[in-house]
Order: sequence, then structure tokens, then C-alpha cells
Amino acid sequence: MPNRLTLTAGLIAAGLLAAPLGLTHAARAESDQKEFQLAKTTKVGLAQALTTAEAQGEKGRAIDADFEKADGKNPTHYSIKVVYPDGKLVEYGINADSGALYKTENQPIERYFTRLKPADFQNATTSLKDALTIAEQKAGGGKAYEAEVERDGKSVQYEIKVALADHEQTVKVGPNGKVVGD
Repeated sequence: MPNRLTLTAGLIAAGLLAAPLGLTHAARAESDQKEFQLAKTTKVGLAQALTTAEAQGEKGRAIDADFEKADGKNPTHYSIKVVYPDGKLVEYGINADSGALYKTENQPIERYFTRLKPADFQNATTSLKDALTIAEQKAGGGKAYEAEVERDGKSVQYEIKVALADHEQTVKVGPNGKVVGD
């Protein structure tokens, strides 16, 4: 049976090993949560974050949104890519608790548009924000937290992750607002 000194030394060593990671107890607990669980508790929804990102420039359309957990440099946030009619692609960081824009970064458009063209998004009759609403309704009232756009023939198709009580559901929405694969 280990003595008290051995147990204390073990606890200290465990604490020292965890300390370099820079994680507080709360941060470790958050990092253990799955994204969909954390996304359900944010104060700002993805639709509001999309509105904030799209408002940063004229006639830009959001084409991709990723929910990101907090880390040492960034708060819990949505990383939203917006494409503009001139082909410019900008990634915006929107704080998921305050809704504030905290980061802007120009992206090389060539890296992203190997299959999609800016006109594909401009020609879609359903916006990403509209597709979120459709996906949330299809999933039975969950909270959309990630979205990505794919090419479907000559138009776009949205793939949206929705956080539900105990799992996530992926819903695909076509450019016409219809749920795909239903």
C-alpha cells in the first residue's frame, strides 16, 4: 500500500504535468466536451454570426462556417468565410459569446475554389443563412453550429451540422432550399 508521501508526490507530478498545457480546470472540462455540446450553450447563434460577418463588406455571401472551441489565443468562436463578387475571400472570427468581430484574415481564394466559383454562390437562390433555418427545422429545433458548401452540378449545396440534446445531426440543403436526401 502506498504511503502518504508517495500519493502526495504522485498528485504533485500529475499537477506539474498538466500545468505546461496551460489549461485551467474549466478549460480542460470545456476541451473534453464535444463541439455540438458546447455549441448548444453559446449566447450567439450561427445565423447572427453570419449576419455580422456578411455586414463587414458589400454584397459578400457567407460560404463556410466552423465552430471552434476556445484555445490559448482565441475565444470560442465561429470562423466564417465570406466571398465577394470580385472573388475576394475573407475569413472572419466572430466571438460565440459576445457576437463581436475579433479577427479578419484575407484568404487565398485559389486554395478554396478548386471546385466552386464565386458566381456559384451569387446564383444560389437559397443563402447559407436560409439553409441554416431549414436545417434547424428539419432537425427538430436544434442549433446549427457548422456549415460548409459543396458543388452539386452547376450550383451549391449546403451541409449543416445541428446540435441536438444528446447528438449532432447533419442536414444537406440544396440551392433551392429543399432538404437533400429526404
